[in-house]
Amino acid sequence: MEQETYLTTEELAVRLRYDAAYIRNCLRDAVLIEGIHYIRPFGRRKILYIWEAVQSEMVRKSKSQAATIPLSRGRVCHG
Repeated sequence: MEQETYLTTEELAVRLRYDAAYIRNCLRDAVLIEGIHYIRPFGRRKILYIWEAVQSEMVRKSKSQAATIPLSRGRVCHG
């Protein structure tokens, strides 16, 4: 069984070089989804982020947007 790395918001902020408030207010529930990228152990308030899931999401998003050119009306050209 593969070991997962659980991080608090502050620890994740250090690894990503983002402000912890930005992670809480902008990324959580918009990009980072509960049950996939983070959990609430024992149903409590504390949030633990799963580093491997966050890391794979970053790589997936950057690869999917790497060779696109934004066009008007929200469309993209895959160049």
